[in-house]
Amino acid sequence: MSDVAVIGVGRMGMPMVSRLLDAGHTVAALARTPVAHELLSAAGARACTSITDLVTPDTTIVLIVVLTDEQVREICLNSPLLQRLPAGATVVVHTTGSPQTVTDIAEVASPLGISVIDAAISGGPHDIAAGHLTVFAGGDETQVAAARAVLCAYADPILHVGALGAGQRVKLVNNAMFAAQIGLVRAGADLADRLGLDERELLAALPNGSANSRALESISRYGSVDAFTERVREFVGKDVDVVRKVAAELGGDLGALDDLITQTGF
Repeated sequence: MSDVAVIGVGRMGMPMVSRLLDAGHTVAALARTPVAHELLSAAGARACTSITDLVTPDTTIVLIVVLTDEQVREICLNSPLLQRLPAGATVVVHTTGSPQTVTDIAEVASPLGISVIDAAISGGPHDIAAGHLTVFAGGDETQVAAARAVLCAYADPILHVGALGAGQRVKLVNNAMFAAQIGLVRAGADLADRLGLDERELLAALPNGSANSRALESISRYGSVDAFTERVREFVGKDVDVVRKVAAELGGDLGALDDLITQTGF
């Protein structure tokens, strides 16, 4: 079993903590609010108010589960986290962001003997609770294999998709395609309206046909493209912004995907 530190105990991080504790790991987590502190302590985790308290000489792996790329950079590059971690520890970045961020972190961490893995995630709290969160992992294959012993507490499958940064790139493509699929369903619903069909009845029927997709199945449970789009806007929209920025930095764009994504308002 491992001594695990978790930074980011929101809708994704908190259920990860529960699964890690259930698997027998020792867990410390950063608690920014009294409510988080209470929840963590009640679950059996060590609730900490600072990174200085969070990291100990026994910490073997740190999971970063904050919301934004900017927060990842602040935690890993502008705090004492890396300097306090013991050599041999691993930093796992679950937050979706720029591939350059994990590269920048690794440039500081590697001379300290600390491994960095980008482990972008696909799924929600219910997937974590069931132990079926998807992880797209980028980094050294041996280091990813070693981290599996911790990640498997809440993730399956754990897919090693290439060198450091590849996990973020795969996740960004994944979310761009997911957003485009929402746009495709939006276009289909618009066509159905012109044909005099009820949207709710259409969405109940289509998952049984060849037009089905994970996006369509999710939308059908809401009975409305607009209702589902609003539900995921904060999370998918954030990732779409990142993939557009990364594509622009590489001298490109999202091509035909962007035409569909635009229909969703992302």
